[in-house]
Amino acid sequence: MTSIIPARAIIPFLVGMMLLTGVCNTLLTKYQDNQCVRNCDDPDPLKRKHFEQPVIQTLQMFVGEMGCWLVVGIMSLWSRYVSKSTTYERINNRAADDEDTTIPDDASIRSHTPLTDSPSSSKYEGPSILRGWRVVLLSLPAICDICGTTLMNAGLLLVAASIYQMTRGALVLFVGVFSVVFLRRKLYAFQWLSLVGVMVGVALVGLAGAIQPDQKHPSATAVADVGADALKVIIGVLMIAGAQIFTATQFVLEEYILERSTIEPIRVVGWEGLFGFTVTLLGMVILHFAIGRTEAGRYGPFDMVEGWRQFWEYKSVFISSVLIMISIGGFNFFGLSVTRSVSATSRSTIDTCRTLFIWIVSLGLGWETFKWLQVVGFGLLVYFTFLFNGIVEPPFEFLRVSQVEELLPEEPIEHN
Repeated sequence: MTSIIPARAIIPFLVGMMLLTGVCNTLLTKYQDNQCVRNCDDPDPLKRKHFEQPVIQTLQMFVGEMGCWLVVGIMSLWSRYVSKSTTYERINNRAADDEDTTIPDDASIRSHTPLTDSPSSSKYEGPSILRGWRVVLLSLPAICDICGTTLMNAGLLLVAASIYQMTRGALVLFVGVFSVVFLRRKLYAFQWLSLVGVMVGVALVGLAGAIQPDQKHPSATAVADVGADALKVIIGVLMIAGAQIFTATQFVLEEYILERSTIEPIRVVGWEGLFGFTVTLLGMVILHFAIGRTEAGRYGPFDMVEGWRQFWEYKSVFISSVLIMISIGGFNFFGLSVTRSVSATSRSTIDTCRTLFIWIVSLGLGWETFKWLQVVGFGLLVYFTFLFNGIVEPPFEFLRVSQVEELLPEEPIEHN
């Protein structure tokens, strides 16, 4: 069949757009957190209230994911009316008959599947676990996504954008452990060593933020309590690192489901977006009546009426929300389009570049200050993640193995 997208020519563009949208996801969310939405004219900076609505930010992520249905619809119309003989195929298969194969990808655990995968080409040949009403099983990873994303959004309120992005590197730790416990995968000695190194790297990044805490909002620099800010950073790092437990659970659930079904990956994102949006909206209503309407909960993150007032009345919040939805939709589209067509080295390099760009932009905007200890922590995170994925060889001969088992062959999808 003829591919709609020319393979080699457009891959660099797709990689660039994946990187751009991934960077925008974090920076736009942090920008949104910095927007004043109440008592903005008060001379006392401590009395000014900023946009602190992690649940609404989770909801807008799922709106972005539901945008994948637009791609599904467009491709269906294209196939039906424009070229019935054309289907949307993966850009570059890892099959042996590809003349220009990339570096072997067996050791990677953090990547995306191709945009679509023909059911006929799936390795699974039995009845799909997602037949009919069973598609609601995708609500389980969606619920994990809700918990993980909301925790991360809440943590981002308390830490700098680069610390947030680096702390998310703890995901490899929980994915590795859960793969062994629930999927009966095998980890080698160098991979266990890598997980310890990742823990140390995350700890150093968090320690750097606690020792030199950045002011939560630039307007409050004159009155900020350094001790309180350090405590907030520690809490934020713990929340973000803890959120990776839910993300790793989501990955394991997706791996289990995808191994037993023939569903196209982009439809998985679309269904999870739909289920996630529905559950999040329902949860917002329940929490509003249970907490948001109380005196203690008024104007807080569970006050849905106040949250939507801020969303619609403040132009900067509304525009940034729309941009976040677009960037998340784009990140999923470009990620699903390209990441299995490049090597594990390329994907890990994209992740590293994403963090570096977020760090550089945050420094340039004055959202945070440079910290040498953070550099050390980030360096450890990158090295041990590369080591875990088999991109660099273990430093000692006795740790080296000839072949590494792929932990998540179905490569579940990281959505933001």
